[in-house]
Amino acid sequence: MIKIGITGGIGSGKSYVSHLLEEAGIPVYDTDTEAKKLTLSHPRIREGLLVLLGEDVYKADGSLNKPVLANYLFASTENAGRVNRIIHPCVYEDFQQWADRQAASGTEVVAMESAILFESGFHTAVDYVVMVYAPLELRITRAMQRDAATEAQIRARISAQMDDEEKKRRADYVIFNDEKLQLDTQIAALEEWLAHRKTGR
Repeated sequence: MIKIGITGGIGSGKSYVSHLLEEAGIPVYDTDTEAKKLTLSHPRIREGLLVLLGEDVYKADGSLNKPVLANYLFASTENAGRVNRIIHPCVYEDFQQWADRQAASGTEVVAMESAILFESGFHTAVDYVVMVYAPLELRITRAMQRDAATEAQIRARISAQMDDEEKKRRADYVIFNDEKLQLDTQIAALEEWLAHRKTGR
């Protein structure tokens, strides 16, 4: 089995590319979605957050007290690091177990989607990294429209992420989502590239 990581900055269109890969028959593990589920269900995450933040981090019904977590998380990069060190290893393990189940059912290629693939260390769980790349101004426009946010807010979020040029340098394959090159053609080219990786050519 080949495991690929899909990453890209805010507004790059990585989620849309992941959707196209799923339509092409490649299962995708969305780390954001799965991390939210695991924060509720994984005993190690629950225990870690309770030790770090106290009983208020979970409500009486067992659901996550999002404002408590968010206030702590965004107070400092150190706080964010503490939370990530609790959650990320469990997501990493969950992806590996998910990929093993996919392999057992005969799946030859799976993907992991993560905006922070390199920052989280998730890139070490995959064989190849595919980066979705788009020009900065186009990314800002897309994110402003999608999130109903100001340009300043989007630029602040972008500055908090790893630089896209650095991601592109570290990636094994780049998809250009600049609305000029056809994505379906690029997805087909990626599938061909992966087929060559499978056969060793």
